[in-house]
Amino acid sequence: MSQPLYYKTISELETMLDNGEISAVELAKVFIERQSSVDGKVGAFLSADADGLLSAAEQSDKLRAQGGKRGALEGIPVGLKDVLAVRGQKLTCASKILENYVSPYTATSLEKMSSRGALFWGRLNMDEFAMGSSCENSAFKRTCNPWDLSRIPGGSSGGSAAAVAAGECAASLGSDTGGSIRQPASLCGVVGMKPTYGLVSRYGLAAFASSLDQIGPFAKCVKDAAILLEAVAGHDPKDSTSVPCEIPNYAANLAPDAFKGKKIGLPKEYFAAGIDPEVKAVVEKAVDDCRALGAEVVEISLPHTDLAIPVYYIIATAEASSNLARYDGVRYTRRSPRTTDVIDMYFKSRAEGFGEEVKRRIILGSYVLSSGYYDAYYLRAQKVRTLIRRDFESAFENVDVIMTPTSPTTAFKFGEKTSDPLAMYLSDICTINVNLAGLPGISVPCGFTANGLPVGLQMIGRAFDEQNLLSYAAAYEAANDWSSRRPNL
Repeated sequence: MSQPLYYKTISELETMLDNGEISAVELAKVFIERQSSVDGKVGAFLSADADGLLSAAEQSDKLRAQGGKRGALEGIPVGLKDVLAVRGQKLTCASKILENYVSPYTATSLEKMSSRGALFWGRLNMDEFAMGSSCENSAFKRTCNPWDLSRIPGGSSGGSAAAVAAGECAASLGSDTGGSIRQPASLCGVVGMKPTYGLVSRYGLAAFASSLDQIGPFAKCVKDAAILLEAVAGHDPKDSTSVPCEIPNYAANLAPDAFKGKKIGLPKEYFAAGIDPEVKAVVEKAVDDCRALGAEVVEISLPHTDLAIPVYYIIATAEASSNLARYDGVRYTRRSPRTTDVIDMYFKSRAEGFGEEVKRRIILGSYVLSSGYYDAYYLRAQKVRTLIRRDFESAFENVDVIMTPTSPTTAFKFGEKTSDPLAMYLSDICTINVNLAGLPGISVPCGFTANGLPVGLQMIGRAFDEQNLLSYAAAYEAANDWSSRRPNL
């Protein structure tokens, strides 16, 4: 049975637009109607700009009528995590402290996407300042998992994952600091990719942890993710961490026989205690499918895996403490109206403007950076981070790709882990190491549990080897139908 328009892939929609089967305006109306009909249940959008989308679609149709086309994304509606700057639009980071902030500039990644014809369609919900694994930390609303509305969509990019899964946009962008793209992609049954650190410019991305943050795509299939990645990747002189490198046409160079003669590494630490048995079984079946496609599977060890959580929550919180110091109530953020002096204004503005999880992480970060504790915590964590990176370097001397579960569990119920921050932090145990090592990772749907919840397979590649990583993911996807399944909303 043919998918409705809002569930078709970017490639399918591009062909229809090119052939005149549908106009960009008609396509925009499809997504506007879909968002209007289901977002009351899902809650993926913080705001939706229907008039802006229609206006941009009209311009896209005019360009096509004149024989022009900017790229593969011409006329395609894309949703944006509310951590990415667009000139003239609100940028709230799902926080009260930025509730009325309007960005004066556009992120480089979005300028690149726009130059390929993408139409920006709404701001998507998230954990406040990207701090969370469930999307329960938003200051404004709750986003539900489209597969089960009583469950979380994952985080922090929960709105971005849920919007794609629910067919409210053709694709979306998110950010990934410790798994914030891959984990919600897994829980919502879509494709989500974190590129190599430095491949995509961070200019215009509201910073959480600057040495870990990376922008990446959510999509309905691997090819769509490849199209989006090519659109946003590339060197940017405005970002000192951006790496000069050639960006290939990822989508055009996907190798259907990518697994033949290749070696898959299964790190034993990722299949130990803490992984839900049903998730483990589904992922192991997916690995067997890859073996059937011509790969050899070997067990490997990443011995410092168990140190990832403490290392991450030292480094990430330290950087967050520094980055979020700018939100002080003085310049462009919310200011408390009930203050007696400058110190009182700082205190009350930040206390009223930040949510509990953000305040928790700022306090943790300030502590580890304080006098007498820098060497004991932050410096030591950076040394262990080097060991984690070396674990991967050593592993990639013997294997071509590493596979793990994306998340140790499927989507859990709302409120199930909110009273236990450590349990919540462990939701990212399979993804955090990839950020610490600066490597690319992708989550691909690989099956469902008995109660109908999606499971994701994480593939990890060598630095800047996105082409091969996408090929592995596409080859697996082509051998199954998991990515074509949609929730019943």
